[in-house]
Amino acid sequence: MIGRAKRVELLADAAIALIAERGMRGLTHRAVDARADMPAGTTSAYLRTRRALVEAVVQRLVDLNRVDFAARRLPVDAPAGERPPVTPADLDRLATGIAALFDTWLSAGRARVLARYSCQLEATHHHELRQILEHGTVMREQARDILARAGAANPDRQGDQFLAFVDGLLFDRLVGTGGLSAPTPGTEESRADLRDAIRSLLRALTGR
Repeated sequence: MIGRAKRVELLADAAIALIAERGMRGLTHRAVDARADMPAGTTSAYLRTRRALVEAVVQRLVDLNRVDFAARRLPVDAPAGERPPVTPADLDRLATGIAALFDTWLSAGRARVLARYSCQLEATHHHELRQILEHGTVMREQARDILARAGAANPDRQGDQFLAFVDGLLFDRLVGTGGLSAPTPGTEESRADLRDAIRSLLRALTGR
């Protein structure tokens, strides 16, 4: 028998797929029931209000991003208490690692990223959904630390800039004009193109 937590997870996954396909307006309890192939009324029984449903989606997106970050340990991550210098070769590997993650989000994980952006827009009107912004907290802290160890002049400020720039790159490739000319996601050409863009940014921020 499926427990409550697993049931909510399945409903949230169905909701994510719906948001990616139809936008936030397409997110209804009935639509989630149908998408999850569950009896009518299941979603409202577990997530009674629309707010509860959107909050479940937000939590699921945050959890999935944490899993991605944990599974793809950055090549410049340091053991607890250690802060070794970051070399140009390390920055090359970092660019490759981030490019691989972004390419996955642009291909197999496309629905999740579309849903995340939709929820972020929704959060501008509903403060209780601001948790969705937590997805960038880990990357922000990592970026600041990496740039500090790479010798950046102002690592906190430049780390924040790095995260803003790469998130903009992801957005442009997913829903902007960048997707019209960029290589097809899920290919080596796509990963190489993303890697070159990220490496150029790191070089500009660190001078290395």
